Amino acid sequence: MNRAVILAALVLWLGATLVLAEVRALRRPRLTARLRPHLGRGLSADGRSGVLSVASMRDVLGPIVFSVGTTLSRALGVDDDLSLRLRRAGSPLDPTAFRLRQAARSGAGAAAGLALGVLAGLGTLLCLGAAVAGAVLTFLVIEQRVVGASRRRQDRLRAELPVVAEQIGMLLGAGFSLGSALGRVGRRGNGVCSEDLHVVGNRVRQGLSELEALREWASIAEVPELGRLVTVLALNGETGDAGRLISDEARTMRADAQRRTVELLERRSQMVWVPVTVATLIPGVLLMAIPFLAAMRNWSAI
Repeated sequence: MNRAVILAALVLWLGATLVLAEVRALRRPRLTARLRPHLGRGLSADGRSGVLSVASMRDVLGPIVFSVGTTLSRALGVDDDLSLRLRRAGSPLDPTAFRLRQAARSGAGAAAGLALGVLAGLGTLLCLGAAVAGAVLTFLVIEQRVVGASRRRQDRLRAELPVVAEQIGMLLGAGFSLGSALGRVGRRGNGVCSEDLHVVGNRVRQGLSELEALREWASIAEVPELGRLVTVLALNGETGDAGRLISDEARTMRADAQRRTVELLERRSQMVWVPVTVATLIPGVLLMAIPFLAAMRNWSAI
C-alpha cells in the first residue's frame, strides 16, 4: 500500500511539473531569452522549453516511441515506410509526431480496456489481457486509417491522371515548356494532382530539375500510371511528338480505369447473390431436416 501511494505521488508530481512548466506566468525565462532583445540576431535559442517540459519529454520519448511503433507495425504486417504513407495521404504530421499521438491513443485504449475488465469483475490476468487488447486494437485502427487514407488518395490520383495528362500534352503541343506546363496545370486545378504538382514546383524551385521532381513524385505516389506518364514526359526534349505520346498514354489510362470499373461492377453483382443464397439455403435445410428426422424416428422405433 505504501509503495502504491509513493508511486502515485511521484506520477502526480511529474505530471504537475510538466503542466506548470507550460504556464507562462510560472515559467522563468532563460538567460538567452532575456538577453535576446539586447543582442538582435546574435542568439537563436528561443528558451521556451526547460529541462522538465512537454517539449523536452517529446524530444526524449520521440525516438523511443518511433522505434517501438515501427517494430510493432512490421510485426503486425505493415511494412510500408511511415513517412511515405503520411506524405502520400497528405498528412501534415511527421513520423515521430504521428507515433507519439498513436502511442497516446493506444495508452487511452489500454486504460479503457483495463477499466472495462475491472468493471466486469474479471481476474488480474484477464484485466491485463483486456488492456493489451485495447492498446493493440487502437494501434491497428490508427495504422489502418493511415493505410486507407493513402489508398484513397492513390485512387483519386489515378482517376485524375488521364485529364491531367491530356492537359499537359496539349500545353506541350502548344509550345509550352515542361516546367511552365506543369505549373499552369497545377494552378488551374483543384484536385490531388494539383496539390502534388504544387509540391513538384516547390521542389524545382529548391534546386531539382523537372524530371527529378516528377520521378520523386512518382516514387512517393507509387501509382503505375504516374510512373509511365513520367517516363513519357522524360522524352519531351528528345522527340517532337511528345503530345501524341502523352495522348496515347492518357487513352491507356482511361482503358485501365474502365477495366477496373467493370471488375468492380462484376464483384458487386456477385456479392448480391450472397444474401439470396443464404435466404434460400436456410429454408431448404429446414425442409430437408423434417423428413430426415421423421425417418430417423421411424428407424429407431423399429
